[in-house]
Amino acid sequence: MKPESTKEKIINDEAGAGQRPISRREALKAAGLAGAAALSTATVSSAQTAEETPAAAQAKNPYGGVPSGGITLPAYYRPTPSLVSNNVYYPGQEQLGPDEMRISFIGSTPIPVTRAQAGTCIMVELGNGKRFFFDFGSGCVRNIIAMAVPLSVVNDIFFTHLHVDHYADLPYLFAFAPWMGRWKPLRVHGPSGRTPADGIKTMIEGMKMMTRWHTDSFNACPIGDGYEVEVNEFDFRDDNGVCYDMDGVTIRHWRRSHTKDGASAYRLDWNGLAFVWTGDGRPDERSLELAKGVDVFVTEVQPDTANLQAMKMGMPSVIMSTTIDQAHSPHYAVGYMFDKIQPRLAMVTHTTYDEELIPEITAGIRVHYSGLFQFGAPDVVVVNVTKDAIWTRKAAIPDAGSMARPSPAEAVELFGLTPTNLKVTFPNPRNPLADQLEAEILNGDIDPKKYYPPDVYREPNKDYPRDYTTDVREMALVKAKQAQTRLSEKAAQIQAVIDAIEGGK
Repeated sequence: MKPESTKEKIINDEAGAGQRPISRREALKAAGLAGAAALSTATVSSAQTAEETPAAAQAKNPYGGVPSGGITLPAYYRPTPSLVSNNVYYPGQEQLGPDEMRISFIGSTPIPVTRAQAGTCIMVELGNGKRFFFDFGSGCVRNIIAMAVPLSVVNDIFFTHLHVDHYADLPYLFAFAPWMGRWKPLRVHGPSGRTPADGIKTMIEGMKMMTRWHTDSFNACPIGDGYEVEVNEFDFRDDNGVCYDMDGVTIRHWRRSHTKDGASAYRLDWNGLAFVWTGDGRPDERSLELAKGVDVFVTEVQPDTANLQAMKMGMPSVIMSTTIDQAHSPHYAVGYMFDKIQPRLAMVTHTTYDEELIPEITAGIRVHYSGLFQFGAPDVVVVNVTKDAIWTRKAAIPDAGSMARPSPAEAVELFGLTPTNLKVTFPNPRNPLADQLEAEILNGDIDPKKYYPPDVYREPNKDYPRDYTTDVREMALVKAKQAQTRLSEKAAQIQAVIDAIEGGK
């Protein structure tokens, strides 16, 4: 008898005790039949899979493309005509087009605030000269200054809700802007609550109490009505209600589910353009309905990183996971909302911009949404929008920004200037210093002659002069002339290039 080969021995061993050993020829024949059957099954299965796979699951370029075309984006994703630089936004150096909207993510995180991310704040500027702020989180003032926006002209702030990360810098603005020339009341807008104590009016009254020492002492300076606040508290239950309607701008609001009654989303419409900021909240049907037709839709995103945060911060995962389920939108839900709304540009903000998680957040959003999507983070992402184009850049903001002065147009609104009256009369201080300090303290200063050199000595005057008037003509017109010179130089450069091109034909 011919000895068994190793392969035959293995086959026979696997046949099991009590079974007839099979020959090598039989084994190969059986293996061949089995392989053919498997191949046949795989072929059928593959054909069925290709047949049954929905078109949406197959690889495709959502915007269309050409061979070797690389990454393609919508045809409308291109620079708007007003841009000075297609790559970088230089604050204060670019005039907005008359039919253009500019959205700047001044702050983009809930917590923690970092050097790269201040608390949530979105600035919307319009070609008609109007400017609006949506939320005013911790640290946003430093970025507002760096964006060359004078604090004296920061007004019309819309609060989505009253969690501190959405209004933390308001007391700072309230306390200092009047000293810098905003002698008119601050205007704020926000929702009511289930009770009067839960609405924005009560929050503002609390802020006034908290800053009383500051404001009382600063009333030794020209403040005027700067410490008054015009509060537009709207009924949070009035879904799609109008909370602002002036100068062709309409802003509407609706309820959001965010832990407590009194959280709202906003939609701004102007000149055929629309912007939505949902604020914080769970994914909801109201937003799907009321954000239809929007150009730029911005919402929050809170990726479910509870287990990761537990490892990083030692915080039990139940804290984060329950918070999301109570009050926030995970990235899969955000993608679902984008897909239903179909904005020209979908964006997320109010999220910690952790580099290692950005691909995962994007992947979760792409499960549902294949349109144009970008992050409104970290600070400061700038979006320019017209009816024909949308373009995003980052702002080049300095580490040490200085205070910008108001433009002539802003000075007109601040001081009530007219072409025939360029004089500004300062408000008289309400509180003489002698009424604020005990005489022993007020008169206990070191004699200035002991530290001033004689050639620069100035007699101290601790009280502002009464009925003080100054002429702002030089300040306002110098800036106007500088702006006109820049425009003229640019126009001349453009014309020279056109002449050179035409001359070469």
